[in-house]
Amino acid sequence: MRRFIISVIAALAVVLAVSGAVLAGTGGGSSVTEARLERALPTEFANLYSQQAKLLGHRGVTPASLHAKAMCDKGGAVEDNVGPGSNWNCLVSWTDPNNPMPPEGYGKFELDVHSNGCFTAGGPSKLVGFQTITDTRGREVANPVYEFDGCFDPNGDNTPTGVRFPSVLNVTTTALRPDADNRVGLQLSCGTGATGCQGTVTATAGGTTLGRQPFDLQEELTGTVSFPTPVPAGATEVTFTIRTDTGVGPTSPSTLSMPG
Repeated sequence: MRRFIISVIAALAVVLAVSGAVLAGTGGGSSVTEARLERALPTEFANLYSQQAKLLGHRGVTPASLHAKAMCDKGGAVEDNVGPGSNWNCLVSWTDPNNPMPPEGYGKFELDVHSNGCFTAGGPSKLVGFQTITDTRGREVANPVYEFDGCFDPNGDNTPTGVRFPSVLNVTTTALRPDADNRVGLQLSCGTGATGCQGTVTATAGGTTLGRQPFDLQEELTGTVSFPTPVPAGATEVTFTIRTDTGVGPTSPSTLSMPG
């Protein structure tokens, strides 16, 4: 009987250990959280970015002067922000007078985060540069912030950082495809952010208003806005004017040509 009880206890211990590993792999009980990433990523980035500044000969750029901040998200609005995975996205803002930020005020980094608290991050080349850069001596050298590794303490501070950035709305339609009644639609994509994208789109063609339609997209999702009025015969293009109530939208109208 004693041997049976010991065997049962051992079997239960194995089951619990396997269950714990599964939970960690799927996010439940994992030490990988948005708060820890939001603290670790800006620190690692700022240290490496200041190294890049020295290579480029930019003076006055230090980890402290950058005031780097991050907002991290895993899998968009459909997934909890916890657990390892290659679908983490972090929005990072910093201050560098040599390299002004875009209107939304941040750049998007893609992260592959491991269960041990380490990660690999890739930054936007339009803000951090390409894989190699030319230093002050004219040499081609590796860019420290093009892609980099970092780690955080699995037992470190997990309180929310409070850093939030708005989502960016983009027009993803590149060519209009009218239906049988000559009505058109516009595809929109809402990026990573705290609020999603809400607002209206007004379409006009040849002096005719085709409609003013609302949109409401969660982060990391794409949707199509359709307009009820057909494009008038002879019109060669359609202009779409977007107004965002939440999120950051295009600052100027988008004009697309009708198929020839």
